Amino acid sequence: MKVLIPTPLHSYTAAKSIVEANGKTVGEVLSEMDRRYPGFRFRIIDEQDGIRPHIRMFVNNRLVPDLGISTQPDDTLHIICALSGG
Repeated sequence: MKVLIPTPLHSYTAAKSIVEANGKTVGEVLSEMDRRYPGFRFRIIDEQDGIRPHIRMFVNNRLVPDLGISTQPDDTLHIICALSGG
């Protein structure tokens, strides 16, 4: 599947904004991403395997509420980071 990487995480993917990854669930896709790009998963998933509060993910146009959501090879996973600051 295609994974769209937000700009704040490009440092983990060698500046790639789109990468290919495999997995039957969002969790499996992110685990594969972490094997290829160490540290990537920790930036979006917390220690309890929950999606961090400042992250939203969508498979195609469906919001991903947890890592168990099924994926298909022709899906697109969109990872979106909230911006903050002052």
